[in-house]
Amino acid sequence: MSQRRRTVVTGMGLVSPLGCGVDFAWERLIAGETGIKRISGFDAAALPSKIAGVVPDGCQNHEFDPTRLLPAKDIKRYDRFIMLALQAAQEAVEHAALDTLSDEAKNRTGVLVASGIGGQPRLSNNTRVLDQRGPRRISPFFIPGSIINTAAGAISIEHGLKGPNIGIATACASGTHAIGEAMHWIRSDRADIVLCGSTEACVDPLVLGGFSALRALSTKFNDEPERASRPWDRDRDGFVLAEGAAVLVLEELEHAKRRGAMILGEVAGYGATADAHHITAPSPDGQGAIAAMKIAIDDAGLGSNDIDYVNAHAASTPLGDKIELKAIGEVLQGRRTPVLVSSTKSSVGHGLGAAGSIEAVFCLKAIADSICPPTLNLENPPSQPGVTLIGPVAQAAQVNVALSNSFAFGGANGALVFKALVSTPESHRGVTLSS
Repeated sequence: MSQRRRTVVTGMGLVSPLGCGVDFAWERLIAGETGIKRISGFDAAALPSKIAGVVPDGCQNHEFDPTRLLPAKDIKRYDRFIMLALQAAQEAVEHAALDTLSDEAKNRTGVLVASGIGGQPRLSNNTRVLDQRGPRRISPFFIPGSIINTAAGAISIEHGLKGPNIGIATACASGTHAIGEAMHWIRSDRADIVLCGSTEACVDPLVLGGFSALRALSTKFNDEPERASRPWDRDRDGFVLAEGAAVLVLEELEHAKRRGAMILGEVAGYGATADAHHITAPSPDGQGAIAAMKIAIDDAGLGSNDIDYVNAHAASTPLGDKIELKAIGEVLQGRRTPVLVSSTKSSVGHGLGAAGSIEAVFCLKAIADSICPPTLNLENPPSQPGVTLIGPVAQAAQVNVALSNSFAFGGANGALVFKALVSTPESHRGVTLSS
């Protein structure tokens, strides 16, 4: 049997409520800062939840400015979620030094970018146009500028990448599934490089109203938005809607070594399962989540004692947080020491389809910097044998292996295992790799 092709990460890009840029957002995250604020982009007075995690717009460094990416005519073509993906992809391409890829290499470079909802704001706007002004005034850019796969298509066009080009949607597990499926493209020799991740920009009255109707959003902290996202805390009352995007450059290990690429870590394992239980509620026994984590750890060739840190899905919902924590405890039971667990949604909110890829970036930074992000607002934590929940202060720790979880409506579960690789201390170029 031939040796399995290994998948490493050689670049990352991030757009989040903490700002644009991986290192900038990471520094704010580790410092315990939050990107959750009162909604100011539209009148939210009638909505039960009046807060969100919104990417800061502006012309300053680390603010989102689409004019840096696109001419005005193209800005009109795309919904915001596509432009956020383009911004994250640009940073990832520069980080991975892909600008000099040959035409042959571009033919072997794919794009797989997911979104849970896609261009909902554009759909809302054009629905209003239809009602008020008639069908002839609907924008010709409405359909191509709002469908989910246009994010991947726009990145492919912008960078001339001619490998597989796919967009997927699995609600809040979209980002995790995108990274896992992209890893399979590399393992199965369908591509040597894949730009993958997810994006979301649906802080919109209709979406907020819909989640409010489900009683899924936090409403108790409208006057204190920085306190609203509180995974596992006794006083949690729902998640905080957010937007953002993250793109990772995955690359076959030997290909990365040949071109002297910076190697940030390995995507070592991936698990995907279904609860087959309920369209919105997680299975009470957590068996789908448990299976996804076990498959990912086994896929990585590791055991429960090898996991140093878990970035949990925990979105601050009363039921979901409790079930996931118990599931983590069951998967990692029998360890020599408790596993460190935190939820970065406490700082950036729940980015729906974007969440999994944003959290993947944070896992890789935890590995690189030997520090685990905090869980803000965790003032009254529960107890779970075998688990140490990290509170509002980041915790220094040697992180060689990180597990990231995502769970979604429809009963979709996803888990990823990221693993450190050893490089020479003087340079990331020409790395020496461990097994």
